Amino acid sequence: MKRIGITISDTNFPNYPNWISGDDVEVILLSYSEKNTQDFDACDGFVLTGGADIHPAFYQNPRLDYPNTTVFNESRDLFERQVFEFACQQNKPVLAICRGLQLVNIILGGSLIQDLQENGFENHRKETKGDREHKIEVMSDSLLAKITGTHSGFVNSAHHQGLDQIADELKVSAYSEDGVVEAIEYKDPIKPFLLAVQWHPERMQIPASNLAFSQNIRNAFIEAIIKNNL
Repeated sequence: MKRIGITISDTNFPNYPNWISGDDVEVILLSYSEKNTQDFDACDGFVLTGGADIHPAFYQNPRLDYPNTTVFNESRDLFERQVFEFACQQNKPVLAICRGLQLVNIILGGSLIQDLQENGFENHRKETKGDREHKIEVMSDSLLAKITGTHSGFVNSAHHQGLDQIADELKVSAYSEDGVVEAIEYKDPIKPFLLAVQWHPERMQIPASNLAFSQNIRNAFIEAIIKNNL
């Protein structure tokens, strides 16, 4: 049995456990409102989910009135920091998605672009009909390249922020065509499994890329948990 802790998001949360379940996986819900830190010990790996913007104070930015800002949830920010720090201390695999990617970069010392369009990038936000789609380029020497088996493909897009300064421990493993960071991972291959992606693999609707940039990522995360438990 693989026990995977998934942080609760206020939007589209059921997609995550539905996607990660199967293959003898038990999902443990990690709730910022319940602050159930006692459940961390039971988890073999962790998924940091998407959702509302992280409060700018967490990356030492005083500006709160940037475009497309959302209602902040500092309780969630603090709780998920605890999740990630526990995973690091216990050498547990981590898969971070959208907001999760941004959180990982912030915790390790990086920063965010508060609004992509304001800073000259394309619109990466969700459309009324659903997620946007765009092409990404995968770095050839990355864990992501090994997992996906490809150097390019299409992913979905539903965010307005992006990574600015990359934390020293991390390297970029994929970019969008307009230069937005789409994936990060540890520089040091000896460190525990960490893959953070800006897209949403749990709700990919792009048939040609679904396996490489969705199912392959899920499978690699679970395989990392199995190896970690040996």
